[in-house]
Amino acid sequence: MRSLTVVSGKGGTGKTLFSTNLAWLFHQKGVATQLLDVDAEEPNASLFVQFIPIRTQPVEKLIPHIDESLCDRCGLCMKECQFSAITIAPKKTAVLAPLCHGCGLCARLCPQKAITELPKTIGNIRLGKTQEGFSFGEGILNIGEPSAVPVIRQLKNLAPKDAQIRILDAPPGASCSVVESLSGSDSALLVTEPTPFGLHDLRAAIAVVSEMKIPFKVVINRFDAGSSEYVEKIRHLDAEVIATLPFDRKIASVYAEGKLVVKELPKYLPVFERIIEAIGRGFA
Repeated sequence: MRSLTVVSGKGGTGKTLFSTNLAWLFHQKGVATQLLDVDAEEPNASLFVQFIPIRTQPVEKLIPHIDESLCDRCGLCMKECQFSAITIAPKKTAVLAPLCHGCGLCARLCPQKAITELPKTIGNIRLGKTQEGFSFGEGILNIGEPSAVPVIRQLKNLAPKDAQIRILDAPPGASCSVVESLSGSDSALLVTEPTPFGLHDLRAAIAVVSEMKIPFKVVINRFDAGSSEYVEKIRHLDAEVIATLPFDRKIASVYAEGKLVVKELPKYLPVFERIIEAIGRGFA
């Protein structure tokens, strides 16, 4: 199974537009396709593909619990915690749950065996199919939880592995959640827009995929007649632009109605065909 992660340095650039349209087009070509919305803080791909959930499962994180009758305040757990999630006071050892990453180190190190781990539900995943017939899954992080990484990891692990192509609609930015989304991917598609902010955030996305040694190509959304200079700037970043989608009010209208561009505006089908052709070459 090939895995393609669709990334952008900022939100609102068009990741979901490209992810959903590419998944639908791959499926139409007879390719066994899976689309995963790993933007767990704000998943919205299901608005465009008419998702039929089959399986729902909670995502849990193990949080340390201190038995005060056993704890002697030695401070080892606080010293070794890389996330400052445990603090020692004269009469109490406190766990700062929002900072805890659930790694379990404190429980393994405690000489008094005063630390046990209790599960806390931080979100859930939903798996199923779309009405069109291809596999779909999404992760949903509970409000107030600081990290979507465990949700993304569990979604990727539990989603069926029988597809020929897996497309992941990643969170925006260049955070730990984006790194987890990209982990294990064969290639990445970086979506940008021809603005100073778009270029700034594209640099951050390129830095991440380059550090992870993942082959990538760039597509430009909202491209217009004055955007040629932007293409040159991207080339100076040692990146290749393989397709552009015009700045067209009709595209915005179709997207706002939760519809797919390739179905409603077939004149733009060649744009996505070029992307699929490049994906088929493995970004060689």
